[in-house]
Amino acid sequence: MTTTQIIRAVETVDGDRTDVLVRDGVVVELGTRLSAVGATVVDADGLLVLPGLVDLHTHLREPGGEGSETVLTGSRAAAAGGFTAVNAMANSSPVADTAGVVEQVQALGDRAGYVTVRPIGAVSRGLEGTHLSEIGAMARSRAAVRVFSDDGHCVSDPLLMRRALEYVKGFGGVVAQHAQEPRLTIGAQMNEGALSAELGLAGWPAVAEEAIIARDVLLADHVGARLHVCHVSTAGSVEVIRWAKSRGIDVTAEVTPHHLLLTEDLVAGYDSRYKVNPPLRGKDDVQALRSALADGTIDIVATDHAPHTSEAKCCEWDAAANGMVGLETALPVVQHTMVDTGLIGWGDVARIMSTTPAVIGRVSGQGRPLAVGEPAELTLYDRSVTRTFSAEHLAGKSTNSPFIDRVLPGRVEATFHQGYATVEGGAVVETETIARAAAAVAAHRVSVEATAGAETR
Repeated sequence: MTTTQIIRAVETVDGDRTDVLVRDGVVVELGTRLSAVGATVVDADGLLVLPGLVDLHTHLREPGGEGSETVLTGSRAAAAGGFTAVNAMANSSPVADTAGVVEQVQALGDRAGYVTVRPIGAVSRGLEGTHLSEIGAMARSRAAVRVFSDDGHCVSDPLLMRRALEYVKGFGGVVAQHAQEPRLTIGAQMNEGALSAELGLAGWPAVAEEAIIARDVLLADHVGARLHVCHVSTAGSVEVIRWAKSRGIDVTAEVTPHHLLLTEDLVAGYDSRYKVNPPLRGKDDVQALRSALADGTIDIVATDHAPHTSEAKCCEWDAAANGMVGLETALPVVQHTMVDTGLIGWGDVARIMSTTPAVIGRVSGQGRPLAVGEPAELTLYDRSVTRTFSAEHLAGKSTNSPFIDRVLPGRVEATFHQGYATVEGGAVVETETIARAAAAVAAHRVSVEATAGAETR
C-alpha cells in the first residue's frame, strides 16, 4: 500500500517556506505548489516543521507498573508532545536487565505504533548496584540496546561504574548516570538550603550530585568511554561538566524542562506535584542551567517523564513518590524558557530535542534534517498560540504534571511517524488507526526487503 501526503506551506527552522511531499514514509520532494495524484493534503500554513522530537529519558513503567503508564499510553503522550522516538528507562518490574525484557518493551512499542521505542538496559542486576546486568546480551539482542542506566538509583560503587564504562566502550554504548551520592541524601525531601530548614524537610545537597559527576567524568576519561549525565540540576554540576568538556572527556549531559523553569519555592505549599529527584533547585541554578543549554555545555533536553498513580502522589509530602510527567509539555516549556527569552533559536531546538538525543542514544532514522531522501519523522508546531495547560491536554495515563493551570505557549498540531500522522489537528489519532498504519508500514518494509533480496540473488 502506497501512502502519499503533501504538507503545504510549512516554515522550516531556517525561516523558509516549503511544501513537503512524503511517500511511503520518506520525504521525496520539497518545493512550492507541489502536487501528487491521490495525496492527502495537510494545510500547515503558519506552522513550524521540526524533526520529530527524541526523548532520551522516558519512564514507560511497563512491565509491572501498568497502573501508572503502559508502553501504549506513554507512546500516545509522546506523540502528543511532538516526539517520534523515546528511550524507555529500565526501572520496570521486572527490571530491564535481560535481553528478554528489553525485547518485550521494544515489541510493545512497535505494536503501539506511535513512536520508536528504544529500551534502555539496566547497568546492574535488579538496579541493586552490586553486579553488572546482562549488558552484552542486551546489546546483541533484537533491541540492540546502546544506552544503559540504573536511573532512579545511582551507580554509586566506583568499581562497578568503571566496569560498566569499560564494557559498553566495546560496542559504542553509553552509561547514563543518575548522579546522586546515596550517603549524602538519606531521607532527602527537597533541595538543601534555607527553605528546607524553614520547612523542616530533610535537604538534598547540591554536592551529592556534583561529587558523583566529578568522579564519573574522571572514570570515563581513564577508561576512554562515553558518559551521559542524567537530569543535571545545579550550577556546580554545570561547572564540572564544562571543565570535563574542556579537557576533551567524552561526556554529554541533559536537563529537564522542569529544571529550566520551576524553583524550590514551589515546595513551600507542600504540593507533591513538585516533588522530584533531583529536587527543584534555586533561581541561580535555573539561570545556570539555561545558560549552559544555550552555550552547549548541556547537550540536550530530556523529559524524565515519570508517571505515577494518584495514590502515589496525592498524599502527604514525605510519603509521595518522586516524579512528574513531562512529554506533552516539554516543547512549550523550552519555547517559554529558551526561545521566547532569546537564548536560542528554533534551529537550536531541533538540535537539543531531536538531532543530538538521537546521536547520543544511537537512534537510527531519527533527528534527521528536512531533506529529500530522509525519513518523514516530523513535528508541526504552532508557536503563536498560548493556552492554560490542563489535565485534558495529557494523553498518558497519569496526571502528575507540575504545569497544570500554568499558561504555556505553543501547541503541537501534527506529528508524523514513519510517514503517517499520529497527531492531527492537535489531537492524538485513535489507537486502532495507528495500529493499522503501523502494520501497513511493516508489511511494506517486508515486501521491499523481499524484492531487494530477490534482485541480488
